[in-house]
Amino acid sequence: MKMKILFAGDASNLHNTLAHQLRQMGHEAMVVSDGSRWMRTGCDIRLERKPGRWGAMKYVADILCHLPRMRGYDVVQLAGSIFFSLRPERLRYLFDYLRRHNGRVVYSALGTDVTYYDACHDGHTYRYSDYRLGDKPSPYVGSDEYRAQEQDNWRQPFMRRYHNHLLDHIDGATTALWEYDAAYRTIGFKPLAYIGIPIDTDALHFRPLEHEPERVRFFLGLQSDRTVIKGTDRLLEALRRVHDRYPTLCEMDVVERLPYDEYVTRMSRAHVILDQIYSYTPATNALLGMAQGLIAVSGAEPEYYDFIGERDNRPIVNIDPTAEGDIDAKLEQIIRQKAQLPEWGRHSREFVEKHNAAPVVAQRYVDFLQSLA
Repeated sequence: MKMKILFAGDASNLHNTLAHQLRQMGHEAMVVSDGSRWMRTGCDIRLERKPGRWGAMKYVADILCHLPRMRGYDVVQLAGSIFFSLRPERLRYLFDYLRRHNGRVVYSALGTDVTYYDACHDGHTYRYSDYRLGDKPSPYVGSDEYRAQEQDNWRQPFMRRYHNHLLDHIDGATTALWEYDAAYRTIGFKPLAYIGIPIDTDALHFRPLEHEPERVRFFLGLQSDRTVIKGTDRLLEALRRVHDRYPTLCEMDVVERLPYDEYVTRMSRAHVILDQIYSYTPATNALLGMAQGLIAVSGAEPEYYDFIGERDNRPIVNIDPTAEGDIDAKLEQIIRQKAQLPEWGRHSREFVEKHNAAPVVAQRYVDFLQSLA
């Protein structure tokens, strides 16, 4: 059965990639988003909120102008609870409008929301998280970045009322990472389906290494407003230390806030991509690199591999954020084992093709939607 699907919002190109694949499968899909902010990813209707009062007014006016095009869909897929850049009380009216004028509404758990925030603080769902390292707060908590992003709002009554309203009126939820799936299972939410992050492997050129490189090229992309929460501040510090110790055996390429296409091109020149350290699962950044044959330094805990049923090919270099010196040790290990990079890179590509290629993820998504009928 062919479906007409509206994607409201996006994050790191997830919905745009999924929509592109769904169209190839014969479905109709439209993406309304801000292009993942500075990433400038694709969308069909671009809604960007500019700073200041007039920027906010123009943003609301743009949404109202495009509302007629957001009616009559079989499925509306929301990019998390803050799917557009509006306050919860305004988003609730918009959600109710989409609910009334379309078929099923499905929630995409692809970032922080109330449910994930609670799971990070309950003391048993995760061994560590963005917010906690064991029984202690993570470096993110109490940082300027934490305050600037108003993270305390996730526990405020107004946010919880809004989030509960969404969960009470959606028809199901999909999860992009093991972490989000685990969070929603703590509250017993159903129907729920893990689909993963779709990667357009056809558009990403696989560049297998033929020989051991003389120098290992490390790549690290920074987001100025998300360095502490992702742990890229610690990755950068460790990379600099390792580079100082092995200046003739490694190189470092550090970039910040590049548009998506330019970012992927720059990444392709490296051998190793450094992603994040507080995750259990490789996310978009790591998977984009792996699809091109890079080795990913990211999160890849046994819980994740077991969850996806992968027992043989486990190519991601997992970082333990609770272990002192673990980042340095893992980077040094890559340098010492650089002769294995060609084979390692092939395993990375194979992993993405098996678990995250856009056709694989899109089929999981379609199967879930059809199960709701």
